[in-house]
Amino acid sequence: MPSSSAPGQEDDQEACILRFSDLDLKDKSLINSSNTLKAELDGSTKKKYSFAKKKAFALFVKTKQVPAPSYEYKEKWWKCCQQLFMNQTSIHRHVATQHADDIYHQTAFILKQLAATLNTSKSVTSANKKNPLKEYLTHSHEVSAWLPDTSCFSPDELKSGQGSEEGEVLLYYCYCDLEDPQWICAWQTALCQHLHLTGKIRIATEGINGTVGGSKLATRLYVEAMLSYPLFKDYLCKEDFKISRGGAHCFPELCVGVFEEIVPMGISPNKISYKKPGIHLSPSEFHKEVEKFLSQADKEQSDTILLDCRNFYESKIGRFQGCLAPDIRKFSYFPSYVDTNLELFREKRVLMYCTGGIRCERGSAYLKAKGVCKEVFQLKGGIHKYLEEFPDGFYKGKLFVFDERYALCYNSDVLSECSYCGAQWDQYKLCSTPQCRQLVLTCPACQGQGFTACCVTCQDKGDRQASGPTQDSFKEECECTARRPRIPREVSQHVQL
Repeated sequence: MPSSSAPGQEDDQEACILRFSDLDLKDKSLINSSNTLKAELDGSTKKKYSFAKKKAFALFVKTKQVPAPSYEYKEKWWKCCQQLFMNQTSIHRHVATQHADDIYHQTAFILKQLAATLNTSKSVTSANKKNPLKEYLTHSHEVSAWLPDTSCFSPDELKSGQGSEEGEVLLYYCYCDLEDPQWICAWQTALCQHLHLTGKIRIATEGINGTVGGSKLATRLYVEAMLSYPLFKDYLCKEDFKISRGGAHCFPELCVGVFEEIVPMGISPNKISYKKPGIHLSPSEFHKEVEKFLSQADKEQSDTILLDCRNFYESKIGRFQGCLAPDIRKFSYFPSYVDTNLELFREKRVLMYCTGGIRCERGSAYLKAKGVCKEVFQLKGGIHKYLEEFPDGFYKGKLFVFDERYALCYNSDVLSECSYCGAQWDQYKLCSTPQCRQLVLTCPACQGQGFTACCVTCQDKGDRQASGPTQDSFKEECECTARRPRIPREVSQHVQL
């Protein structure tokens, strides 16, 4: 979807026809334009501003490189937004017009960090004072030094889908303090490209959160690289990587970026830190707690709440028996949900769970910070690890995942139904109306009748677009989301699905 224009976008469009051969592309300090932030920097930094903007643009383009077919005389093509670009001018134009906000977001983060560094530094030499940006962009680490040796493997062995070996998808996170998330971003981009991995990786000063897909060989080398890297080896172990069947085809491309949070709860890590989470329970410990909770005759009077921290469309197709599943669309709504329903949790023991455990880390920290619960527990490793030990346990239905598989199946239970006819069905598809990103449950029979949109409004919109000129925009808030309150208020102490 086209991004809205941002300051400096016209300059980026002009830069799309430039060549960046004079730039050090191993340096991953992404910096772009921001008139407000630019004004806050000192004069010598402003002199380097134009160079930094071009560098940011070039580095963004570099992350989209893919190998060109062997029959092409060119060494590289570019892939972005599920489109293939065969010349540099076209990819530059695409990035300039469609990804201005992405580059601008990185710019704001880096320039603010740079400004803070310049203000707090007390031991800067006079030479550095004259040229702070150049010093900041010159990193002593070499990314290539931290890439695994793949010289003994052929490219086909590393690529997912080649030969008889099935690929894998890795899901992991690691909360730890990172002083230079931009360098980690550069390393992760190079590492994934080196191993032909696709997926999504979020990096922040509070840690890293990733899900990547590729061949079994590539994912094994990736795990080894993560476990051997000094910053992560004391925090991560092999069991922290959740593995499922899949491969590079599960993601349209590789997206690696620096953000304020590694999971978007919408609250600064400085206010709610990962360092004060709930008590971690192993899958077997969590299983015993759920068993004890479900054995109670009157769950309404129970002192325990089994809380699903995920979004409504995730819990709709799979959840723990007897859980409270908030009807929220984004995890960033979770804090407001807690605030709105705070009395629900007063003097309660809360058992929290999510897909892989990461949302519970800060979600439990937020709930604990409210000071109303007896105790807050969380499932270590999330549903993913629980189902590895208890595929026929208390979790019923499918496990939703944020890639093109949509769900993983561990048991035969079907909890949801077709949105149109009510038949049992739990396989999501994207709404057929262009630019609507809602998920829809529509069974094969209803699909055959043309019911492929998320709601009547979207269906009508799609029919009009099919018979008329294509429209460039479509609001996310259609009938199926507008009719549901953004932050629901629970009417009783415990709502079972």
